[in-house]
Amino acid sequence: MSHARGRTRGEQVASIGEADIHDVLRNDRRRMVLEQLGESDTSVTARELSETIAARESGSDPPPRDVRRSVYISLQQTHLPKLDDLDVIDYDEADREVRPGANAAEVGVYMEVVPRYGLTFAEFHAGLGVLGALLVAASTVGVPLLSAVSPAAWAVVAFAAIAASGLYRTYSQRSSLVHRLRR
Repeated sequence: MSHARGRTRGEQVASIGEADIHDVLRNDRRRMVLEQLGESDTSVTARELSETIAARESGSDPPPRDVRRSVYISLQQTHLPKLDDLDVIDYDEADREVRPGANAAEVGVYMEVVPRYGLTFAEFHAGLGVLGALLVAASTVGVPLLSAVSPAAWAVVAFAAIAASGLYRTYSQRSSLVHRLRR
């Protein structure tokens, strides 16, 4: 894909700074662009991005024409050029195609670690670990019903839950090592 912003193929890309990452993630439309790219195995057109974002913002599918137009214009004039300049995306202005850029994985880590709502995966895994430890302790001291299962079995169940959750997250995240190896 050609770079319309002055870079040439093979040119070394600078790593993105933490302040730039936070600036990218501070805007909902830029976040939605990255989420949409993470769900696609191919390039996405600017029109497809604007349709998806407009539908999410308006809560209707298909979204109203004026909302689609507003989103499309803001993507073209502001968000896609900014993301391309930071190498978070590769944006081909001629074809209006977008795909993840060299710094997409770095920004993706922040999207994973700092979720907008709910628990981080670290908090979720810590909770599973604590729950597993409590089940093992309860079985050891003879708590009714829980002591019917051996402490070792509870430990295996907790470990399996943590491992399964980690494997699911690794597989489902597009910027993971598994997906990079498959390419």
